[in-house]
Amino acid sequence: MIRAATLVVLVLASLSPAWAKPAGDPLARAAQALGGAKALSGIKTFAARGTATHWEPEQSLVAGGEPRLAGESSFALSRDFAPGSARTEWVKKLVYPAPREYKFTEIIAGDRGYVAGIDTTARTRQSLDSNPPQHAMSGMRMAAALRELARTSPRLVADMLAQPSLVKRLPDQKVDGAMLAAVSYRQAQDTVTVMFDPKTGLPARIRTHDYDNMHGDSDYDLLLSDWREAGGVKIAHGLDYKLNGIDIGRIRYAEVSVNGAVAAGQFEIPASILATAPRAATGYVPWQWVLRRQNIGVYLDSDAVGHPDGGGLKLVELAPGVSQVVGGTHNSLVVEMDQYLVVFDAPIGETQSRFTLDAAKTKYPGKPVRYLVLTHHHMDHAGGTKTFVAEGAAVIVGAGVGDHIWKTLRTTRRLDGEGGAARLPGAEVIEVADRKILSDGKREVAIYAIENPHARGMLIGYVPGARLGFVTDIWNPGRDRVGDKLNAGQAALVAAIRKYGLDPERFAGGHGSVGNYAELAAPAGK
Repeated sequence: MIRAATLVVLVLASLSPAWAKPAGDPLARAAQALGGAKALSGIKTFAARGTATHWEPEQSLVAGGEPRLAGESSFALSRDFAPGSARTEWVKKLVYPAPREYKFTEIIAGDRGYVAGIDTTARTRQSLDSNPPQHAMSGMRMAAALRELARTSPRLVADMLAQPSLVKRLPDQKVDGAMLAAVSYRQAQDTVTVMFDPKTGLPARIRTHDYDNMHGDSDYDLLLSDWREAGGVKIAHGLDYKLNGIDIGRIRYAEVSVNGAVAAGQFEIPASILATAPRAATGYVPWQWVLRRQNIGVYLDSDAVGHPDGGGLKLVELAPGVSQVVGGTHNSLVVEMDQYLVVFDAPIGETQSRFTLDAAKTKYPGKPVRYLVLTHHHMDHAGGTKTFVAEGAAVIVGAGVGDHIWKTLRTTRRLDGEGGAARLPGAEVIEVADRKILSDGKREVAIYAIENPHARGMLIGYVPGARLGFVTDIWNPGRDRVGDKLNAGQAALVAAIRKYGLDPERFAGGHGSVGNYAELAAPAGK
């Protein structure tokens, strides 16, 4: 909670000489550079208007390639620090995975959160079925929102000065060839490392150590720039976010005001929602999943992460020896062979992969997963790969994807609160350039490379005996409406079926459920 100005003054007066001198204390120097501790602690309200641009490195067209542009947005932010309230009005113009516009407001009131007024185009409304237009934030989303509000707060230095027991001086950090004075600050949601510009003394970089399902233990940095005076203090108007040095976000303030009037009721949450809204999560939070799925507009606001609260994953039989994991946002396919199992896709992370492995062991006892087939490299379908590899599975990927998966398998995961596997350098990764047939004399599983607009090195699966295929993202069977004219992804699937001379009756999807292939074949024939 934000401390009053009088408390800051008392704390400053009690600091040891090493911390009281600007030359020896980066916090004191930063406070002076920002306008003085008294002015900083006197910030009661803050408002900003600006633009935001986001990129997603793990949704790239090419594995390990240039991050994909998620979208460019505008926002209006209002904060009232005494009660711990914030309101952000968003207009998000997203370009990936499809062009669409979301208009909504996020409200934080103490330790509860609320999302109101989501407005989308008709073609994307279906993706928000589990996040109705007005709903309480999940505990994980609330925790992430509070952490990022604290990271970007113009009062951050004042807060640290007011709570010296939560601050620890660190060795200077070497970043981009420069040595930066640094301190750690233990907050309710996480511990941040604040680094300071050696020339100006201003905060330069605010870092958290986050777990990412593909990059493993990662540095998540906020870089501050373009300092301008507002209300007697300096405010960074340039905010750039990096994950392990990769640009993933850019915010630019166009207008800023300090200690302006607060409009009545702007931070109110409807009583009906407030009564059941969860408090901020206090346990493990998959920070990068929560933050970055919002950036591309496909976040399920649920503390269950991969499925709606109150729901759950289940294994559904589609044909003898062929089952689909459903019940969440992402699916897998499990195929029984004579002595082993083949699984398609490892969505999200450790928890869903663990469910799939345990459910498969129960349904098909005594048969290990020998092969994990990744349809493509994107984080939401490959994030649980390590869990399968730790169980002895070889990984099958498309041409050009192998190196990217190897890097994932070699990452460290000390921060993985789900208990995921550590480094796995001895795994087997197999690339498929055209086709690969897995056969044990009793059943065949075919894997085919497919040209498509979504991801290079994409694969589809086919079980000839069941006339059943498996496809991810380019068509979502049972969910996507198929019009009179196929979209580019659907057309790519039809082209691949013709190219390889397949005769599917149905397709199971990495999203959605199961659909008849005739849904695509009919408009394709036209």
